[in-house]
Amino acid sequence: MLHDPKRLLLLAGPCSLENETVCRTVATELAAMQKRFPELNIVFKGSFDKANRTSLGGKRGPGIDLGLELLAMVKKDFRFPVVTDIHWPEQCARIGAVADVLQIPAFLCRQTDLLVAAAKTGCIVNVKKGQFLSPFEMEFVTAKLRESKAAEIWQTERGTTFGYQNLVVDMRSFAIMAKNGFPTLMDATHSVQLPGAAGGSSGGQREFVPMLAKAALAAGANGLFMETHPAPAQAISDGPSQIPLAEFPALVESCLRVWQAVK
Repeated sequence: MLHDPKRLLLLAGPCSLENETVCRTVATELAAMQKRFPELNIVFKGSFDKANRTSLGGKRGPGIDLGLELLAMVKKDFRFPVVTDIHWPEQCARIGAVADVLQIPAFLCRQTDLLVAAAKTGCIVNVKKGQFLSPFEMEFVTAKLRESKAAEIWQTERGTTFGYQNLVVDMRSFAIMAKNGFPTLMDATHSVQLPGAAGGSSGGQREFVPMLAKAALAAGANGLFMETHPAPAQAISDGPSQIPLAEFPALVESCLRVWQAVK
């Protein structure tokens, strides 16, 4: 079991894997954080394909071949377990041979064939709650994984659609989803997205990430999902919601203090 209740689970990394320089830069900082904060349980995250771009011209990332090479490099050189998104049942076996955790994107959380295929790999499966779902409905999503014999199941809150181009996080979600019997994480960076609000791409309000992350831990979240980039303004996706890498250690340290106080 990768989740350890005695350590704060942190899924962290760039939104897109982009290239080796970005991955190595972020992983180096995360490795220093892991050494500094042994209470952390860090899983390196990065997407090889941002498949749900707002517009056709949106950059999607390095693709599956290079993406898996980058994830394998992080595992070998930095000794982190890794998590990445999957989009098709046919991808699961190949990606599961490299990744420790397969992530179901929020938009795909009700795709039964994808959930079943992910569960059958023997990997941990992290499923994000769709922006269109109530926390109560995650009972049925996680049941698909449980009944398909997933090795370990995580569930992640990432905000709910609130009017046009906005999301809101209901802090009751963590108590409600905890009843499913699986660790519940807070995706603090995607929850501050402004979907489609930046003229063909998503905007974001990263200034609210610290507040939402710490509030979620106070409300009972078992871990955090947060994206960080050396230069968010140059990131190929979700730049407005990613945390600058230079600011990331201080943010995580403040989150750790909240988690320790609650624990």
